[in-house]
Amino acid sequence: MPDVTGNNDPDIGIRAMTVGDLEAIVALEKTVFSDPWSRDAFLDILSQEGWSALVAECDTGIIAYACCMTSDAGARLANIAVAESYRRKSVAKRLLARILDDARKAECEYILLEVRPGNAEAIAFYERHGFRQMYRRPHYYRSPTEDALVMVRYLSEDNENE
Repeated sequence: MPDVTGNNDPDIGIRAMTVGDLEAIVALEKTVFSDPWSRDAFLDILSQEGWSALVAECDTGIIAYACCMTSDAGARLANIAVAESYRRKSVAKRLLARILDDARKAECEYILLEVRPGNAEAIAFYERHGFRQMYRRPHYYRSPTEDALVMVRYLSEDNENE
């Protein structure tokens, strides 16, 4: 029976990323993204003020992660990745919910993210969760070179709709 959050796999937990997770994170990063971050990039996130990094795990190990940076007024979702066999099982939804909650607690007004225009699945996911397109950033991505769509969700609108 699913739990009240709509999660079909109650054995998946979300926690803060640690240095001990980096080998699994880097391996997952390489399977998900064509221009993956290095181990050092994740290590920098874990040591820098304003960054938060989460992992989702189950009995098989780490199955997803997300990284977000907060500043005075806003937050930036840098990446979110889910192992292919765990997609469409509410894992990304749960990670995003935690990030949004953390951004609200940090009194952020908005959260931004970049996504490849060709990633229709990710765009649809973000739109379902209240993000909308702001503008296009030319030549943002490498391998292959592609623009980025910058999307935003205003957290102040969350209170208006509740």
